Amino acid sequence: MEYNKKMELFSNILKPVTLVPIEEKIIPGTLVLESMNPFPDYYNDAPDGAPPVYLYIALDRLYTLEEILLATQGFQRDFSEPFDAGKGVLTLVDETIPAIRLRHFGDYNIVAGLQEAYEKNGIRCLHRTKKPGKYEAMVKIVKFLSLKQLSAGVFIDLKEDYHGYITLPEFLNWKNFQKLTRQVKYNWEGSGFDAAPGTFYLDGQLQCFARIYSPKISAGYLDEIRKLYLEKIG
Repeated sequence: MEYNKKMELFSNILKPVTLVPIEEKIIPGTLVLESMNPFPDYYNDAPDGAPPVYLYIALDRLYTLEEILLATQGFQRDFSEPFDAGKGVLTLVDETIPAIRLRHFGDYNIVAGLQEAYEKNGIRCLHRTKKPGKYEAMVKIVKFLSLKQLSAGVFIDLKEDYHGYITLPEFLNWKNFQKLTRQVKYNWEGSGFDAAPGTFYLDGQLQCFARIYSPKISAGYLDEIRKLYLEKIG
């Protein structure tokens, strides 16, 4: 097995989020939600105390990742502010809302312009509002990962700081994954981390993984966490 190899993989990640509607600097009458806890099990979201910002621009229907990426590539160069956009599907109780997940943008003033650009490129926003307050949801994120494999079953993200991935032998729904993670953390003596389940396609097979978020990410750190996950899965 060749390690330290760079690769791009298509992935799905599932995680809980707490969302709050924002009302300013968006197209009036549309729905844009901000995540209040992008990494809920890591209590100091960023080492400098400033949590990363994730916005979800609600869409009128479910678009493919290809449609979203093609639209983004069509106008991205027209924006002086950098941004990263991907596909998300929000589930709030019994309602499913397709969305564009927006992050790595420098200023909230960019949001309305992005909405307008997507609409001009065939990706239409959901024209509906929600009452102020917090909404608990599950989000499925569909994206391409740029990874480097460090050791057997251990990968580090080349674009996102503090993100690592460890492969698991089976896929677990959120309830079972959360239970397993609690067992791992009970026996873990290292620094805190947030974890979420997902899948990516690698070497001709669909692989299950846990996404690990921590400023202490390293090959050894991820190796030790993976050993505990495999031990507790049995």
